[in-house]
Amino acid sequence: MISACLEIIGLGLSVTGTLLVMVACGLPMWKVSAFIEGNIVVAQNIWDGLWMSCVVQSTGQMQCKMHDSVLALNTDLQTARALTVISAVLGVQALMITIAGAQCTNCISKESIKAKVVNVGGVIYIISGLFVLVPLCWMANNIISDFYDPQVPYAKKREIGAALYIGWAASAMLLVGGVILCFSRPHDEKSSYPLKYVPPPTKSTSINGDYDKRNYV
Repeated sequence: MISACLEIIGLGLSVTGTLLVMVACGLPMWKVSAFIEGNIVVAQNIWDGLWMSCVVQSTGQMQCKMHDSVLALNTDLQTARALTVISAVLGVQALMITIAGAQCTNCISKESIKAKVVNVGGVIYIISGLFVLVPLCWMANNIISDFYDPQVPYAKKREIGAALYIGWAASAMLLVGGVILCFSRPHDEKSSYPLKYVPPPTKSTSINGDYDKRNYV
C-alpha cells in the first residue's frame, strides 16, 4: 500500500514537471526588459524566448516574431533549445516506462521486473530534470552577468523572465518525483525464491513387515 502511494506521488510530480517543461519551452518570457535608469518609463516591453521574440505595447497589443536563423542564435540559446526539447522527450518516455511497470497495470506479470521498470523510469525522470536545469542556470547566469556589466547598454539589459522560474519548478518536480520512484519499490531478493514443500517423513517398517515400535512412542 505504501509503495503504491509513493508511486502515485512520484508519478504525479514527474508528469507535472514534464508538462511545466513543455510550458517553459514554449513561453517567450525567458528574458524580459529591465526597467532601469533611462528605461524606467517606456511604452513597450520586450520578451525574448527560445523560439520567438515579442514586443508588448503599453496598450496591451503584442507582436511576436520567430527567430530567423538557428545558426545565428547565441550558443546558450541553441543549447537551451536542444536540452529543453530532449528533457520533454525523456519525460514522455519515462511516463510510458513507469506506467508499464506500475502496480495498477498488467503489462508485466512478474513483480520483480515491474519494480525494476519503475526504477528505470525514475532514473530517466532524474536525467530529464538535470537536462532542463542546465540551460536554465546557464541562461540565468548570462542574464545576471550582462545586467551588471557596465559595457552593456541599458536598452539591452534583461531580467529573468517567468519561464525560467517555471522551468526551475519543473526541474525540482522531476528530480523529487524521480527519486521517489527509484525508492518506491525496493527489490526483495528473498521473495524471488520459490517456496518448496517438504513432505513429512513416512513411517518406517521393519524387516518382518511390522511397523517400528519407535513410531508409537
